[in-house]
Amino acid sequence: MTLPPKPPSRPDRVSFWQHFRLFRKDILSAQPDRLFGAKMAEFRTPFFRSFLINEPDLIREVLDARSRDFPKSNRIGAGLTPLLGKTSVFLTNGPQWEGQRRIIDPAFEGGRLRSTFPAMRAAVADARDNWKTGPQDIEPACSRLAADIIFRTLFSVPITDEIAGAVFDEFKAYQASAPILNPAAFVPGLPKWQRRRTRQSAARIRQLITALVDRHMAKMKAGTANDDLATRIMTQTDPQTGRNFDRQEMIDQVAIFFLAGHETSAAALSWALYLLATHPEAQQQVAAEAKAWDGAPEFSDFSKLAFTRDVFRETLRLYPPVPMMVRQATQHERFRGRLVPARAQIVISPWHVHRHTSIWADPDAFLPERFAAPEGRAAMRDAFIPFSRGARVCVGA
Repeated sequence: MTLPPKPPSRPDRVSFWQHFRLFRKDILSAQPDRLFGAKMAEFRTPFFRSFLINEPDLIREVLDARSRDFPKSNRIGAGLTPLLGKTSVFLTNGPQWEGQRRIIDPAFEGGRLRSTFPAMRAAVADARDNWKTGPQDIEPACSRLAADIIFRTLFSVPITDEIAGAVFDEFKAYQASAPILNPAAFVPGLPKWQRRRTRQSAARIRQLITALVDRHMAKMKAGTANDDLATRIMTQTDPQTGRNFDRQEMIDQVAIFFLAGHETSAAALSWALYLLATHPEAQQQVAAEAKAWDGAPEFSDFSKLAFTRDVFRETLRLYPPVPMMVRQATQHERFRGRLVPARAQIVISPWHVHRHTSIWADPDAFLPERFAAPEGRAAMRDAFIPFSRGARVCVGA
């Protein structure tokens, strides 16, 4: 069996500064191999303590708790404020975050996604017509497609729109210049440093997103805006407080919709196509399901794609777009009989949970059919968290 590529693990014991250097180069290769079999691991640094938890019961305890009990660690947002602002739903916690989700969530609920499907289908049709045959780097094509879908479903404009295209180009520049790890995430008290090029790129992205939001608000005022995601979010009020997003908050939310939704979707699609290209039998099964359609697909047709759905599940298992999530203990806790002090970092790593040797059979293999078996379905219930879970589950799940 040919296994999909996997970054090599680091030696089991390295110094803090060796770990820091490895982390800045490649987050996944900076982790020791033993984590793929551990239920919990503790890491001590001169600045903080962290606990990586792989045990499903512990993961549920942390992720299913109220957000204020295990809030998102502020280390995750180190360096992102120039791009995301201060009120992005990605960075907030507690009552502020709860109110934001009450405004955002209704736009993404089940039946309402059906109305965005024609825009997605149109974006895919345009992409298909422009893709060339023969060997190619699929990631840039998937990146453009994911961005096109975001612009069409959020603002009813294609990526060929002048402002939308500029946002996409600037995000590529931002991602190329941004460091994998900001030192402020490791060392408390350091300024939230960014390279000058990254700061400039973030500022240009904010200007362009502001232009998109202002243009859409003008259309809403004139009564010419479509019933897209931006319109729904801008007009939605918090049922508990009656407030809605002001202009600045909406700019912050659009920034995280694009940052969190674009690269993650593009990565998942790129890996899925790569895995199908390297596993011809799976590719043939996906093609057979698609050929059963009579004409262009409708939203309801996706319920018939059982094997294709499992291909994407297996892709998200092997290559979760968000490989690690970090929460913070607000008080002393006890995990597996060990004291977890207040302010300790709680690391939940889909990268390790999804490949855990005691949960998954052949964890490094690409086996979409595993989800049709009872063992695979049980593992998915207990240890499949590409979108997180609980109150802070990804809105795009």
